[in-house]
Amino acid sequence: MYVSMNWIKDFVDLDGEDIEQLIQRFTLSTAEVEGIEFKGRNVKDVVVGEIVSCEDHPDSDHLHVLKVDAGDQVYDVVCGAPNARLGIKTAFVKVGGQVGDMKIKAAKLRGVESFGMCCSAKELGISDDHSGIMEIDPSYANGTDLKTIYPVDDVIFEVDNKSLTNRPDLWGHYGMAREFAALTGKTLKELPVKESDYTGDAEVPVEIRNKDLVFRYSSVRIENITKNVSPVEMQVRLYYCGMRAINLLADITNYIMLELGQPMHAFNGDKMSKIVVDTPKEDMKFTTLDGQERDITTDTLMIWDGDVPTGIAGIMGGLDSEIVDDTHSVMLESANFDGVSIRKSASRMGLRTDASARYEKTLDPEMTMTAVKRFIRLLFDADPGMKCTTNITDIYVKKYPELTVSFDKKFIDRYTGIDISSDQIEKTLTNLGFAITRNGDDFKAGIPSWRATKDVSMKADIVEEITRIYGYDNFEIKTTLSPIIPAKTTVRRSEEDRIKDLLVKTYKCHEIHTRVWCDPDAMKDLGLTPEDNVKLLQASEEKGTGILRTSMMECLLPAVKQNMNFATEYGIFEIGRTFKGTKEDGTADEHRNMALCLYSKDRSEKTLYVEAVQIVNAIVSQLKHKKAAYAKTECSHAWQHPKNTANILADGKVIGVLNTLYPSVRTKIAKNAYVVCIEIDMDALLEVPAAELEYAQPSIYPTVDYDLSLVIPEGIRFESIEKCWNDLKIKELNKVSVIDMYEALDIKSIAVRFSFVAPDRTLTGEEVQGNMDRIIENLSKLNVNLKA
Repeated sequence: MYVSMNWIKDFVDLDGEDIEQLIQRFTLSTAEVEGIEFKGRNVKDVVVGEIVSCEDHPDSDHLHVLKVDAGDQVYDVVCGAPNARLGIKTAFVKVGGQVGDMKIKAAKLRGVESFGMCCSAKELGISDDHSGIMEIDPSYANGTDLKTIYPVDDVIFEVDNKSLTNRPDLWGHYGMAREFAALTGKTLKELPVKESDYTGDAEVPVEIRNKDLVFRYSSVRIENITKNVSPVEMQVRLYYCGMRAINLLADITNYIMLELGQPMHAFNGDKMSKIVVDTPKEDMKFTTLDGQERDITTDTLMIWDGDVPTGIAGIMGGLDSEIVDDTHSVMLESANFDGVSIRKSASRMGLRTDASARYEKTLDPEMTMTAVKRFIRLLFDADPGMKCTTNITDIYVKKYPELTVSFDKKFIDRYTGIDISSDQIEKTLTNLGFAITRNGDDFKAGIPSWRATKDVSMKADIVEEITRIYGYDNFEIKTTLSPIIPAKTTVRRSEEDRIKDLLVKTYKCHEIHTRVWCDPDAMKDLGLTPEDNVKLLQASEEKGTGILRTSMMECLLPAVKQNMNFATEYGIFEIGRTFKGTKEDGTADEHRNMALCLYSKDRSEKTLYVEAVQIVNAIVSQLKHKKAAYAKTECSHAWQHPKNTANILADGKVIGVLNTLYPSVRTKIAKNAYVVCIEIDMDALLEVPAAELEYAQPSIYPTVDYDLSLVIPEGIRFESIEKCWNDLKIKELNKVSVIDMYEALDIKSIAVRFSFVAPDRTLTGEEVQGNMDRIIENLSKLNVNLKA
């Protein structure tokens, strides 16, 4: 947003103030200033000149040879402007003067000497109009410095719009002027307005049919408008603030929007009879002022002339009711619409305007009537013959509650750590528009309407108002003395941290963070759709967005695809929330889950699966000091492989699931890669009690390893095989591990390593062989035989 200091000075006396320093204070106290531009500094020696002679150039079909009376003398000038003619007064630059980057010198054009230049408004930098030279009011004396007539000199600073998001009052110059008045301790001048002088009973017929999306609607009908060009001063301010002049009525509405932050719209009075505010009953097409046909949905608030659509509320008017040069009557709209509705409609249509940008910020409804009266004043000043032909219609649908905040000086001192006097507190808040009731050091602050929409509501907000005007740079820098107390941890947090450390430090995985709702487009790329579940409020039904995830994989698998070119293999994990419907009280049934995806182009799916098993075993072992078990289960999600999906168990209780991907989903990610998924219910894992650790002194004697290669029949699980040695309770058997797996031609085999050690002696071969014979005997009972 561009702000004109000349405009600010209309409302607060800044004589004697250092403007640059003041803008710097504004940055520190109110909003970030991105840049300052000094307008008019590159315009020098431009005066009013009268064309007293105009003849065609003897050697050109478009140039003119002029004699220009600049007050001190008559100058010979060659000019190519199509509107150059005898008798008009224009902007004239003498030799030695400057416009923009161009310094004026005497020159010979087609054989005729020229001693100066007649300028267009664009050349002076006060407009984008380059259709011809400026035509100045003939009442100004020749030789008058143009800067004494028009506000060419100005200081324009640009404010970062993001820093104004919670300050809708600062989207206009009057609100900005209030800030400068508070910073300087000066008085804010009243806004010049004019009441309607109509004395009859007529009113603009306005009907609000959709009362949920309209807060206030004010309107008046004005006729006998004879002027169609706005004053140059107004055009210059609009141009300096990033808008172009159109015509008198449109310029005044834009001027008020930049002055008060209140968007307005002027409908052609000859084409409007009754204003209706409502959403359409069915989707429709509508052509806006820019000539574009727009798709209008049933939740888009529209302005109608009876049953004929004439504008998109808060965004843009319609082509059929626009103001044209010969418009003599106008039906004025000054309204306050629901900000969320305007933002959604503007986003849906891809049509974000200056008006919609302001409505999105939740404007003050009290401003609509002020804007109407300001419009009447500005139009009367420009065209005194105008007449209001109705009373001002004002329909106030929704009113914000009046807010008050009570506090005392001790509260301010405690928050700020400094002593700000009660008098200064009162003066600061009063200058900012707060209604202050004071009893000694006790205060009651009435929140002004322009700050009560979503900005100031509590005592902490009052502290911020006082301290930012006082100046954060005026605070004495002190080192605070505060006890450093470690944050209290919980079992849940401790377990999650240990899992993260294990996955990152041992298995080189990467932690990611995703949203808790599904991305339908990302899942579609995998051939999947979000599973039916609870949704975010106000989520779009049409696009299917806002559906909360039932499994972490609904967010993790799209992330795997997104990162598949990051490396040939990696692991990504996240600990977050999933949602499974609602509970009896209507709230979402939330669960805390850990999900991990292993991705590889280099390793086989079996190798990846084995690593996933090792990871699960490590998690259960380190957290619970127990062994994880696995049981084949039916698929519960479309991405799970029907044969390679197993429940993860601890203490016989299901705590998660381990699976490979369904082939079509896997190939959607990468045809030459494999993915294995782990998802653990952290709530279920937390409920598993940790076993007591047993400590044993390591033996000083050597370990004896004995490897068996076993053929596993169909249907035999590893848990059954483990019993063959566990049931024997061989005290010298220290460790058993699977060191290899093989599967081909319907033959499954595993290589198992048995490690024996005794605490008090070196084991003999006969002892080890005797124990192994007993193990092999038990294995044979399960039809698990040694591989030949």
